Amino acid sequence: MAMEVDSEKRSIKRDSSPELDSSPPSPKVSPKWNPSEACRPSLDDAPIFYPTNEDFEDPLAYIEKLRSRAESFGICRIVPPVAWTPPCPLKEKHIWEKSKFPTRVQLIDLLQNREPIKKSTNSKKRKRRIISKTGYSRRRRRRDSDCDADSPQDAEEKFGFETGPDFTLEEFQKYDEDFKGSYFQVEDDGTRASENKKFKPKVKDIEGEYWRIVEQGTDEVEVYYGADLETKKFGSGFLKHSPGSAKSLEVEQYTKSGWNLNNLSRLPGSVLAFESCDISGVIVPWLYVGMCFSTFCWHVEDHHLYSLNYLHTGDPKVWYGIPGDHAASFENALKKRLPDLFEEQPDLLHHLVTQLSPSILKEEGVPVYRAVQRSGEFILTFPKAYHSGFNCGFNCAEAVNVAPVDWLVHGQNAVEGYSKQQRKTSLSHDKLLLEQLWKLSVPSRSWQFQGRRLLEDGLLTKAVKRRVEMEEERLSELGDGFTLLKMEGFDIKRERECFLCFYDLHMSAASCKCSPNRFACLTHAKNLCSCGSEERFVHLRYTLVELRSLVRALEGDPDAIEAWAQNGRGQSPLQHQRAKEALDLKDASCSKSRGSSKTHQQDAGTTRLCQSVELLKSGSLVVKKTWCSKQAIYSKGFKSRVKFVSVLDPTKLTNYISEVLDAGLLGPLFRVSLEEYPSENFSNVSAEKCWQMHLDSVNGLDMFGFLSPHVIQALEALDPKHLLEEYWNQRTAEVAGVELTEGGEKDDTEKVGASDPSMDRDTRLLRGLLKKATPEELAMMHGLLCGETRNTELQDELSSLVDKMERSP
Repeated sequence: MAMEVDSEKRSIKRDSSPELDSSPPSPKVSPKWNPSEACRPSLDDAPIFYPTNEDFEDPLAYIEKLRSRAESFGICRIVPPVAWTPPCPLKEKHIWEKSKFPTRVQLIDLLQNREPIKKSTNSKKRKRRIISKTGYSRRRRRRDSDCDADSPQDAEEKFGFETGPDFTLEEFQKYDEDFKGSYFQVEDDGTRASENKKFKPKVKDIEGEYWRIVEQGTDEVEVYYGADLETKKFGSGFLKHSPGSAKSLEVEQYTKSGWNLNNLSRLPGSVLAFESCDISGVIVPWLYVGMCFSTFCWHVEDHHLYSLNYLHTGDPKVWYGIPGDHAASFENALKKRLPDLFEEQPDLLHHLVTQLSPSILKEEGVPVYRAVQRSGEFILTFPKAYHSGFNCGFNCAEAVNVAPVDWLVHGQNAVEGYSKQQRKTSLSHDKLLLEQLWKLSVPSRSWQFQGRRLLEDGLLTKAVKRRVEMEEERLSELGDGFTLLKMEGFDIKRERECFLCFYDLHMSAASCKCSPNRFACLTHAKNLCSCGSEERFVHLRYTLVELRSLVRALEGDPDAIEAWAQNGRGQSPLQHQRAKEALDLKDASCSKSRGSSKTHQQDAGTTRLCQSVELLKSGSLVVKKTWCSKQAIYSKGFKSRVKFVSVLDPTKLTNYISEVLDAGLLGPLFRVSLEEYPSENFSNVSAEKCWQMHLDSVNGLDMFGFLSPHVIQALEALDPKHLLEEYWNQRTAEVAGVELTEGGEKDDTEKVGASDPSMDRDTRLLRGLLKKATPEELAMMHGLLCGETRNTELQDELSSLVDKMERSP
């Protein structure tokens, strides 16, 4: 709504006050747009990515793929495949026409050009309510924290966005259309026409006018914004998965999609998957309903998380992004250009009420990039990347946070910065890092099942190691002034924070008998009181010995892994039992590498695993060289079941189905799948590699059951005449007491055919080639060789291919 500067009364009046009438106001706007006065900034565009259908299957893998090309821009735009068109329940009549949402009043011309509150309250230049008792902060308070009341600073008067009227989506769209239609009317030949001509402005026209309003501040412009709407209350723009509900397969794919923002935060591979609390706006998406000029001011995500924003419907949203490594220069530029505002309110940027033109930022040497998000597109923001923007008209968007493992270093930097700023946190970084993430390293040390390695590039190990070093240094600085105690029931009822800086106290806390309900972080432990050392304590969840053991465990030391799990005092009994069961199974896979001095451990571990493997089908004997090794017989149609730590949820145990399929020329093809989710499976020509594709430290032969006595007995019964000579020769040698060679300790399926003259040339070379194939390629080849297409002509073609490969240099 545009206003004249020297007017003491608004030229736009609402039909009625929202307090007196539930109907929404109607804008009455005098056109103010003059294209010649546009202040559109000259900026480079952020990159745009067009994922293929295959790329789009795994959001976190795709984010990792584009990170190296996009992170240096701060933001990027992702355009989904054309076929990806999720239904939007917000458009359903009972929501679109009936559900009301609250709005905030935004004074666009005061976002950059305004006086500090103390000065403006004494000024009579504008008769305008610009004071909010609570201001506006996007900070999410953690559940059950110590400090529930606002600090004195929070209670001070601040510039903020006041509460506006409630609208339905239908009403808000109509309100925006009326506002925009009036604001962007044009004149003919320099004079006002009898009937104003309607004009639909382009994005660049709206952008130029927006920054004219912000930079010049000569016209009062007030709009509404439905921001930070909780999807649990109003509803999400994505359909949610409801077990047992009758939905079509087409609809079901969208409810389970990783790009459905209700699922994104807790996808396997996201650190937030282990956050137990549904933090609104972080784990649970927020909805945003915009109108022309409504603004999201410069800010960085809580805890420097990634964010993903999807525009469900409506007019475009214009974004501006600053690379994370330029965050400090951006902050310095704002403090330089708006010194009075920062002097009055040092945490100004935390409240999302301040804009600064990209043109000014460029003058200060800060790189800024633009992205125009249209309906059906995503915007990804990177850790510590400041971003802002505005809406070109009515639209509905939804956003949530996500935390791939590379975020850990950014998250640690964020909480250390919050401590210095005395700012509350939204989640417990230490709890995610130490109590939850270590579970992933115990059974598998990877998430290969989802196509990502959790420990790739040592990101988790580096993050934990850095945090342990910080803890060690802080304990050392305390000296002998405190008595060390083990944490027992410290934060069962509620999470604890430092009394001074609000630092999370999950890992350690200082206390004193003089103030039993007051706690401090190690950095501020000496500020707690002046009592003697016998009265002051430091509570440790993990001792330094245990923390160092964790680091060694993450680096792959089997003994450290076992020691760490056995010290899991902070876990519930069920969690501890699951970790112990995982270790019992892991003993079987690690014992062979521990040397002959630990033979008793090997026997015990193998016995535990063997007892857990259930033989479902013995299968049938195939008398060919590739269908056995020195260690095992591989029967066609073999099937077994084993319970092991789930790669989808490492806090639980689940059943795996192991099978041996006939791959024709390839010989046996080994496949492992989750019994509950059979579509989640891996195949390989090696039993060892088949399991290690998603659990890289287990023994594949053990997991299939090939080394279990009851399975061995059943498979040997298939070959009473000892036709599989390689296997039976080895068994005879074992009975005779001949010591196994080192090579026999490995998976002999990998060596079969390497130089065996008894195997035909084609099979030998194809088998060697296909060991390098991906699971998808193996599945396709299995279909070609064993399906209806298998025939002599195909085999001839394959032989011809082998001839060409053999002749190639």
